[in-house]
Amino acid sequence: MLGFFACSDDSPNPGGTPDASMPDGSVPEMCTTEGTTQCGDTCVTTATDPAHCGACNQACTTTEACEAGVCVAVCRIDGQQVEAGALNAANACEQCRPELYATEWTPLVDGTACGTGQVCSTGACSSKCFIDGTLHDEGTPNPANACEVCMPATSTTAWSPRESIPLLVGGTDIAAQGWTTYSQAPNTLTYAEDYTRLATSTNSGARTSGQLLLAKTNALDPTQPFKLRVTMQVESASRHNQLDSGAAILGSLTGSAGTATDRAQMIYLDSAAIGWADDTQSAAFAVTDGAYHIYELAVSADKVATVSVDGVVKLTRNNFTANGTIAIGDQTNDPNVDGAMRIKSVEKLCQ
Repeated sequence: MLGFFACSDDSPNPGGTPDASMPDGSVPEMCTTEGTTQCGDTCVTTATDPAHCGACNQACTTTEACEAGVCVAVCRIDGQQVEAGALNAANACEQCRPELYATEWTPLVDGTACGTGQVCSTGACSSKCFIDGTLHDEGTPNPANACEVCMPATSTTAWSPRESIPLLVGGTDIAAQGWTTYSQAPNTLTYAEDYTRLATSTNSGARTSGQLLLAKTNALDPTQPFKLRVTMQVESASRHNQLDSGAAILGSLTGSAGTATDRAQMIYLDSAAIGWADDTQSAAFAVTDGAYHIYELAVSADKVATVSVDGVVKLTRNNFTANGTIAIGDQTNDPNVDGAMRIKSVEKLCQ
């Protein structure tokens, strides 16, 4: 008798759906970390991965970085990634401009502000002004108005007003400053750190003496009111002769000696007095007291001249005539009419 026996299948799930708990080598494991995406067999962060920026296989170029899933231009300078627009920490006049130079710093245009009182000049931060499209060094006067100057500490984009225009700076070569010398021996012209010294003398028994007069043409506009300021120390001064002086300030000079008018309105400095050289007016003053004093000659629009010393009015005069040339020093070669003075500065004040 034949018997029937039940056959058993060794397969746990014969012909059924594969058990999800069992690994299948044909299907990679999915990325589970938040913010990652599976690209091929690798989990990537598409927000920052330059090879998969925003999506798998969406690669940025070598001069781009991946930011928030978007390729953006950057610079790669000296092995460092630099964001577009960033300034060079070592030079505020250099910037990352990947559209121009992706592997080196790009100089900012001249005139770009780079710090307080500074602008860029040929790729470097400098104390200059950038006015009307032109760079100017600090101290450069406005070509159209000498009473305005480049003063970066005040403004780097506009001319700044100044109190005065320097005509002579003591201790600096006078010829280089546009001054002419009229002289006769014996005399000396010497320079110290901050003053220029003039001195004349008379040889024993000589019929003439030394002369040393410094003159500057076109120092002022004779058709306009003006004010001159001379800061100096008169070491010694002989008593003047009428129309001649061993220590003088001239608001006008024609030629090397001056006309009768020039000499009449010349300011003489004696040891203890100041006055007009035609002897129409004088004032007692301790001229040779060993100190520096500020001598000012102001001429108004109606040609009234006023002479002040250290802010105190000493002399006045009507109908003052100017021709644009000024002079300082020993104006005469009369014997024994000599002087010695230290000139610290000569300025034309801005009205």
